[in-house]
Amino acid sequence: MRVESGYVFLKEVRFHAFHGVMPQERKVGADFLLSLRIGYDFSKALVSDEVCDTLNYAEVYALVRQEMETPSALLEHVVGRIANSLLRQFPQVSSIDIKLTKQNPPMGADCEGAGVELHLINDKTLA
Repeated sequence: MRVESGYVFLKEVRFHAFHGVMPQERKVGADFLLSLRIGYDFSKALVSDEVCDTLNYAEVYALVRQEMETPSALLEHVVGRIANSLLRQFPQVSSIDIKLTKQNPPMGADCEGAGVELHLINDKTLA
């Protein structure tokens, strides 16, 4: 059996954070949803049943939480920091997809949220 691809993910993790351009957003904060999909070769874990052979999603969450606690004006900056931290901590990661949604954004629209999505390929893991 050959593994084509594998992913570790966090789905719609809720945060209250202080990201935004407007001073009020930086003061009272807003609610965010973050989804993350990380390409990672965990083929060893399919056989070993050992956490050391995969990407521990609890460690991923701890890193994401730390980055979400640091205020930024732009959501683009937040997802960029998260991606860079993940690649520094886990250099074997082959790809990262991040979706960050600000719920009820202060723009006068009746919507569930607005945000950014980022797709990165770690060129250091390409064969």
